[in-house]
Formats: sequence, C-alpha cells, structure tokens
Amino acid sequence: MHGFGARLKQLRQASGLTQKQIAERIWVSKAAVSNYELYDRCPTPEILIKLARVFHVSTDYLLGIEQQQQQILEVSDLTAEDMEIIENLIEHLRRKNLEKSKPIEQDL
Repeated sequence: MHGFGARLKQLRQASGLTQKQIAERIWVSKAAVSNYELYDRCPTPEILIKLARVFHVSTDYLLGIEQQQQQILEVSDLTAEDMEIIENLIEHLRRKNLEKSKPIEQDL
C-alpha cells in the first residue's frame, strides 16, 4: 500500500477533517487513523471502503492504483424520479460533448 498513508492524510486535510473526526465516521480509534497515515498499519477491506465513501473516491485511488482522483457521487438517498433526471442530464451532456468532438466537415 505504498502511498496510501500520504494519500489518506492529503484527502483528510483537504476536507478539513481531523483524525478524530475521520475515526468517528469509520468507527475506529483516532490512533488507528494516525497509524494508517504513518504506514504503521493497513486498513481492512471494510475500513478501506468506508474511507473511500467518506472522501467520495474509489478504493483504487486510495490504494494508489489510480493516479487521478475521480469523484464518486453518492446517490443512494435520491428518489427514482431524481435518478431519472440525473440520467437524462448525463445523456444530454454526453451527446453535447460528442457533437463538440466531431471533426468539422469542409465543403470542397
């Protein structure tokens, strides 16, 4: 888990959270969070998933497998109607971006 501790610390500080606040959110001790950041201890898969959810990133990003942070949207508390609106918006944006990326045809 090379880089995990540094990445965890960077995400925590960027979020403005303390080790104690993270510990409370993932149900571990403050010392455990400190140990994760200092590379003294590796989190269990369950804790890794909880950390990913806290920071809205993938577990691969936390582990250093992915180099670019990709935001993960938490939508579990949205209604079916909300989800349909979001899906329609995403499809609209994809079509718009596809149109922008098409080469311009020149008349000869």
